[in-house]
Amino acid sequence: MNPVEIKKDIYWVGGIDWDLRNFHGYSTERGSTYNAYLIVDDHITLVDTVKHYLFDEMLERICKVIDPAKIKYIISNHVEMDHSGSIPFLLERCPGATVITSPNGEKGLKMHYGPNMPLKVVNNGDELKIGKRSLKFVLMPMVHWPDSMATYIPEEKILLPNDAFGQHIASSERFDDEFPWEILKHEAAKYYANIVLPYGRQVNKALEAVKAIPVDIIGPSHGLILRSKISDMIKLYGDWANNVTARKAIVVYDTMWNSTKKIALAIHEAFLDSGINARLLNLETNHISDIMTEMLYAEYIAVGSPTLNNGLLPAVSAFLTYMKGLAPKNRKALAFGSYGWGGQSVDEIDKVLNDCGFQMLDKIKLQYVPLEGVLNDMKNKLKEVLK
Repeated sequence: MNPVEIKKDIYWVGGIDWDLRNFHGYSTERGSTYNAYLIVDDHITLVDTVKHYLFDEMLERICKVIDPAKIKYIISNHVEMDHSGSIPFLLERCPGATVITSPNGEKGLKMHYGPNMPLKVVNNGDELKIGKRSLKFVLMPMVHWPDSMATYIPEEKILLPNDAFGQHIASSERFDDEFPWEILKHEAAKYYANIVLPYGRQVNKALEAVKAIPVDIIGPSHGLILRSKISDMIKLYGDWANNVTARKAIVVYDTMWNSTKKIALAIHEAFLDSGINARLLNLETNHISDIMTEMLYAEYIAVGSPTLNNGLLPAVSAFLTYMKGLAPKNRKALAFGSYGWGGQSVDEIDKVLNDCGFQMLDKIKLQYVPLEGVLNDMKNKLKEVLK
């Protein structure tokens, strides 16, 4: 339960959620952290808080550094309750504190916690002097809420950007160079793919602001603190924000009597035979959030379902709804499936993929159980398209 000093008189005092396995509908097999940062200066400041049920854990860490009653400012970089949920409890311990937030943060905090919270609004570029240090605020609307902002400590070259650059990882390690980079990178990709992906334009604006300032440490509000892999993470964010993909395909499907699975296997082989790395992803055994992580890098997406009651199997319908909301761009797409008599499923998939703005390949619709010769013909036609 000890705090961790990240620079002289600046401490990580957050909470570790070892048991979290679902966050807004995406799987978090490694749990998460809710990071909060205590700055000890003339005016003691806490940047962000934790989810309500981890308040006592955060408070214990704060108490090992200072008396919480001495906190002068609480910075709310983001209203979402995994970061703001402990503010009301903390204000009971430091009744003289003021909550600093963005203009949209003011609206959100009042709507979450009532009109009586002591608030001070800051705008982009505003500065708050807390002693030998100053805090500068960078508004980052829609990364990933309208109220989102970052707090920058120029004297320490520390950027605290809340959800940007985060990863859902529960760990005893606090810094990126204490933890396996490949796991951290994967969890950062999963976080981006399932939360930040719709906001690439806004992310690019935020990256411009980050690149314009010297940064030694980035302290996100989830996961590991970055100090050794900052340039690597910024490059990854730039690639993701600009929908940079690899020569890769994902084949996503559900099946009823294995006919759609046979088509999926043939499509998968066509991609591989064309020199395109491909993943076969059955929705019965792969979580939609993991599929979105694979899609982050994929140039091609093929989605398949048999027809059920004039429509799709529920798992495919749910995936398409989830994917469309995350708004990936610049992909090539293929709808496929089997049918008995109606065959509406493939048309429905094709419409959703087309509505996403993808470059569409000719859909594949095969009746009943596709014979080997039919599958081979289909595979060869697809390989011609993929040349």
